[in-house]
Amino acid sequence: MSSTKPFGDILSTIKRESIVTLLRKGERIDGRGLHEYRKIEIETNVISKAEGSALVKIGDTKVIAGVKTEIGKPFPDTPDMGVQIVNAELIPIASPFFEPGPPGEDDIELSRVIDRGLRSSEAIKLNELAPIPGEKVWIIYIDIYPLDHYGNLVDASGLAAVSALLTTKIKNWKVEDGDVVLLDEEKPLPIGEVPVFVTVGKIGDTLIVDPSYEEELILDAKITLAVTSDDKISGIQKSGLGGFTPEVVKNAVSLAINVADQVRKKLPT
Repeated sequence: MSSTKPFGDILSTIKRESIVTLLRKGERIDGRGLHEYRKIEIETNVISKAEGSALVKIGDTKVIAGVKTEIGKPFPDTPDMGVQIVNAELIPIASPFFEPGPPGEDDIELSRVIDRGLRSSEAIKLNELAPIPGEKVWIIYIDIYPLDHYGNLVDASGLAAVSALLTTKIKNWKVEDGDVVLLDEEKPLPIGEVPVFVTVGKIGDTLIVDPSYEEELILDAKITLAVTSDDKISGIQKSGLGGFTPEVVKNAVSLAINVADQVRKKLPT
């Protein structure tokens, strides 16, 4: 699917001015503080045919993620590691701005941001998923589908992907006569350091977290950071026409790290 980019003039001038005026007072149009997330809800094991799945709600934004696994060939440059593949699709039911068709720039960007954060943090222990190095390894597919777009799809998608991975089980296996034999019993997917994704938006001189849809329409720019439990940044993505000075980037990183601890508490255990 692809999306048509909504422009700021979709929002009425009065609404825009109301949002900006409140931000100058340290307030937001929905009553939140500048650095406060909307309510976060996570429900796991919501897709019976998937090896792991999760439905995440951040306010009215809803994203579902599912994990499927299979035995296949490794990448040539990593023959002794499993394979991680992230796919995101912006389906029309989620927003009138999402159009049917092949994946567009926004679909690809969303999947790459999530993939990079997971891969760089080694969220999946891919080195433990190569039964026959160079020949047969586990392939982990992570599919992400936004269902309702009310702002901040990236953070919701990241939470859904991580929550689905944390609940994923794979078949135990043994190698017999040069082949991989899958056993009846299951075991958890080997998980390493999982990140949480925190998006920081900039409107004028003000930084906010978890921008709502209306706020996204008037953002100067936003930056998404994948933050691990030891406060390391495993991924970063900037979008929007505006810029960030080095000092503002430092402030955004500090803000993301502080907020990430609150978000992490919502993850399934």
